[in-house]
Formats: sequence, structure tokens, C-alpha cells
Amino acid sequence: MDTSSEEEKLYHKQLELVNKFSLMFLRMTIANDIKTIIPQTENAKEYLKLMEDMFHSEAKSLTGTLMALLMTIRYDGSKNMQEHIIEMSDIAARLKTLRMTVDDFLLV
Repeated sequence: MDTSSEEEKLYHKQLELVNKFSLMFLRMTIANDIKTIIPQTENAKEYLKLMEDMFHSEAKSLTGTLMALLMTIRYDGSKNMQEHIIEMSDIAARLKTLRMTVDDFLLV
């Protein structure tokens, strides 16, 4: 504003510059296929919030899919037992990275 001091104007300009560089860095480091589904914004903080919201909704969906797979997977004899156990352990490990603990009793 015209009534702001020079110090306040300089501070505001620096904030705008930091926001611009932060947003540019965020957009450069994100994969192109993900970048296209995040709504465009001119504020780095909003952009991070949109990414976080998108991740949480995707994580919930993936968690549901993995849990359904874990509950319905059956040994069908097409591979050996060791491969089947490794597959189930892999699903449990992926769920663990999504902060979903799978009890050993459930795996058995």
C-alpha cells in the first residue's frame, strides 16, 4: 500500500520472491504426470496443501485396495508356497508404509 513503510514494502517484495521461487522449485521436482492433476495456484503454501490433500485421498484409496487384496488372496497352487508368502508379506509391508499395521495373526 502507499501508506506502508519502505521496510514493509521490502519485506512484502521478499515474501513474494520467496513464494515464487518455492512454487517454481515444487513444480520442477514433481513428476509431470502428478503435476497435471494438481490444481494450479500462485501460492506455495496452497500448492503444498493441495498436494497433501491429494496424497491423503490417494493413500486412503490404496489402503482400501491393498486391504481388500490381502483379505481375498488365496493360495491357488499356480506358484510355490514361498512366492505366495512373499507376495502377502509385500502387501503387508506396503500397508505398513501407509501407516496401516497388519497383525501377524491376520497374515497367518
